[in-house]
This record gives sequence, structure tokens and C-alpha cells, in this order.
Amino acid sequence: MTPTLYVPRDSAALSLGADEVALKICAEARQRNIDIRLVRNSSRGMFWLEPLIEVETDAGRVGYGPVACDDVTTLFDAGFLQAGAHPLRQGIVDELPYLANQERLTFARAGITDPLSLDDYLQYQGYAGLKRALAMSSDQIVREVTDAGLRGRGGAAFPTGIKWRTVLATDAPQKYVVCNADEGDSGTYSDRMVMEGDPFMLIEGMTIAALAAGATEGYIYVRSEYPHAFRTLQKAIHTAIQQGYLGDDILGSGNTFHLHVRKAAGSYVCGEETAMLESLEGKRGMVRAKPPLPAIHGLFGQPTIINNVISLASVPVILARGAAFYSQYGMGRSRGTLPLQLAGNIRRGGLVEKAFGVTLRQLIDDFGGGTESGRPVRAVQVGGPLGAYLPASRLDTEVDYEALASLGGVLGHGGIVVFDDTVDMAHQARFAMEFCALESCGKCTPCRIGATRGVEVMDTIIAGDRAEQQVTLLRDLCSTMLDGSLCAMGGMTPYPVLSALDHFSEDFAPEPARKTG
Repeated sequence: MTPTLYVPRDSAALSLGADEVALKICAEARQRNIDIRLVRNSSRGMFWLEPLIEVETDAGRVGYGPVACDDVTTLFDAGFLQAGAHPLRQGIVDELPYLANQERLTFARAGITDPLSLDDYLQYQGYAGLKRALAMSSDQIVREVTDAGLRGRGGAAFPTGIKWRTVLATDAPQKYVVCNADEGDSGTYSDRMVMEGDPFMLIEGMTIAALAAGATEGYIYVRSEYPHAFRTLQKAIHTAIQQGYLGDDILGSGNTFHLHVRKAAGSYVCGEETAMLESLEGKRGMVRAKPPLPAIHGLFGQPTIINNVISLASVPVILARGAAFYSQYGMGRSRGTLPLQLAGNIRRGGLVEKAFGVTLRQLIDDFGGGTESGRPVRAVQVGGPLGAYLPASRLDTEVDYEALASLGGVLGHGGIVVFDDTVDMAHQARFAMEFCALESCGKCTPCRIGATRGVEVMDTIIAGDRAEQQVTLLRDLCSTMLDGSLCAMGGMTPYPVLSALDHFSEDFAPEPARKTG
């Protein structure tokens, strides 16, 4: 039997030499007159093992990693095609604790299939949700998503079913479905992993959303820094059209849905839904005032469903297995699972999909293996560059929208960035203000001017000039930005600043009391 090997081709693996390793494996096999079947899959999210080479065996796929080109000859010498012993051998991949202890619903196919093989997608229950949806009314589809308890995974956590019902109930000659794939938060990459590793799942989710709302056109707004995702989606959409899963007559049902990919403008604020709509319409990415809501007056003035990648990618499993199945995961009002992304000073960075309720400590210690430096954790930022900084004393907080909100934080897109005890939190707070000043669209004064003044105040504090007085001024400035900003760009910038002030006040004290790390 011809041995089958899997080498990932998503951008994370490619950045670590996966293409070169794949070429070296093929060359070594030819030199040894060995026939192999090489499949380019995607990463499973264990980035410290990339490139992770998997060999198919009767017992399951055996992994070797991280593999460099120089390791390939020794792997062949060790008989890795027959799962032979080698220092890089990790064992049965599915049995590794990092994967075995997850609840992978959205990422069930990640790393298992060839992302561009529709046959692979269908083999692993792909399009089961769409086929069920085609036999349902729009109202029934919306009710299923509502009963599942799905909330927006992009940060706002708004109930997805309510948004869809608003679009369904609004009469209009044209309706749209837009996927916000402008993933710009620091420490986040789950959207990219879906687009590069399981693009048909996103396409299926958007098609179901179109059926639910009566939309016939859709757009995926892809971050400009994601060229691999952009090309993968283009190829997958072409295949879906060719096979009847998109177009004028979806699977012979008479339903129409045309899907397009658009490259984002390279602006962080275009991750805000109304600025994204402006960009899609060919305008400068400026935030719109609300109301009217995009669900009523969205793209080109028409009712529009706007969800992020993970929200839409969660829909196929809900329709395939039912609302009751999905809602059994999670806690409180946070139902289902969330792909959490570990980054920063972490020993085992990667993606972890867990039901809501897992604690930050479990994620950092059990999955992440603690800090890469080996030093104690001092702070964790959850929810991107505008998320709150939580101290080590809060690590037993559960991953839940309401639990984090009660601490003045946000779950956001599920990014978790870890810092050890050498971090200077005054400088981290300054970064938040600087980031806002650079990325603000400039439409509203609290964000445009407030962030610039915030950087100046932070510089004064760090210099030790009237620090106590300046901290009072900084809090007052944050209050203005919180209450007066037009969108979350300025409205959330105070979160990291205020949390740093509240939990790490010693870093804002005059020298020598101030921590310098």
C-alpha cells in the first residue's frame, strides 16, 4: 500500500518551512524509489510542532514535528513511513492531550482534510447542514440558530438569530450576506485558519444565512494581509459553483446565492461593521452613525446580515446536528464552543476550541504549558489590543461573555495574549492609546483627539512628571472616550488603560516606586 503523508499548507506552516519540507520529502522518496501519496492539509493549531508531518497508519495518523528539511533524511532512515521511532515522533495525533481535551465542533476537520477537496469536505459531514436547511423555511432556519444560542463571535456577542430575523423581516428588493474576515486583533488567527483550512465550511455557513434571510448576494471581506486565505477562498468558491453548491440553482433547489471575495483596505477600523460596508462600497473606511442598523440599511442601503468568520462557520454544525446538540455545550448565556487563540509569552501557542466555561488558567497552564520564559504570569490580555489586562489573580475567571464583562473586560474574538512578570504595564497602556491614535478613522473627536492626548499623558506619566495628577487626567480622558466615541475603536481603547491602572497601579507611580521590569 502506498504510504500517505500529510504536510500542512496554511500560512502558519508555510512561514516555518512547510513547502521546503514537502519538496524535500518528495525528493528523498524519489531517490529511494519509494512511492508516496502527499496530501497538503492544514494546521491543527499546534503551532509549536509546525511543520507537523502526519503519516497514516491503521491505528491513526502518527505525527512528527517540528520537522526541518535537515530532518527528512533521518526520518526516512528511521522508517517514519511505517511510524518508526524518531526523536520527533509525537505519537497518534488525535490522542495528544492538547487535541484530545478539546471540543472541536467548528474545527472538527482542521488538519484532517485537504482544504480544497470538496470530496474530503463531503466525506466529513460537509454540506449536511445546507441540505437540511434546503428542506426548511427561512423562519425555521432562523429559529434553529436562535435556539442554539449562537452569539456573534467577532466581539459584540449579539445573538445571531435576532440579527438574522431582522433581515428576514425587512422587505427589500435585494438582501446581502457579508462576512467580516478583517481579522486584525493581536493574537488572533482563527478566522485565517478557517479560510485557509476549511473554506467550504464558511461558504456553507454563508449559504445557509442567505437562505435564512432571503439574500442572493454575498461578500467575504478578507484582511489584506491574508493572501493565502484570499486565494484559497477564490478556488473553493469556484469549485462550489462548478459542483452546484453556489450559483443560480443551488443543488437543484431553485435558490440563488452568488458569493464574492474582496480584499480589505488594510485599516484596523474596517473591522467595525459599518466602516467595512463603506470600504466594500468603494469608499474610505469611515464609521457610520447608527441607527439605521446594517440589518435594515446595510450594504448599498439594503438589509444585510453581517457576521464574522467563526459565527458563520458555526452555523453548518448547528443545522446538521440541531440546536439542542449545539446548545448543550457552554454555560449561562454563552452556548456552544469558541476557538481560543493562545499567543504572547506562552510555551505552546496555538488554537484551542473549548466549550464556554473553561478558565484562563486551564488554557494557559494545561494547554499552553505556562510562559515560554518560565517566569510567572503577570498579566493576560483577552479580546485583542483593546481588551482589558487581567492580573494573575483573575486567572480562574471562566471564559464567558458575562464573566469577563463583570471584570470590565471583553472576550472579543477569543485572543489571549500572555505576559510574564517582566512586563511594564504603563508601557502596555501607552500602546493602547498609540494604537488608537494610529488606527482611528478620525470621524469623531473623542477617538481622534482623545487617543493623541492619551499618548501625551502616558508619556508624562512614564517620565515621572506629576504622575499622580496625570493619572487623574488620564482617567477623565478615558471616561470621555468611553461615553463619547462613535464606535468601539475609541469606546474600547480605555479598557486596557483603565485595567492597567486598576490592577497594576505600581507601574504608574513615580520612580523609584514604579516597577521598571
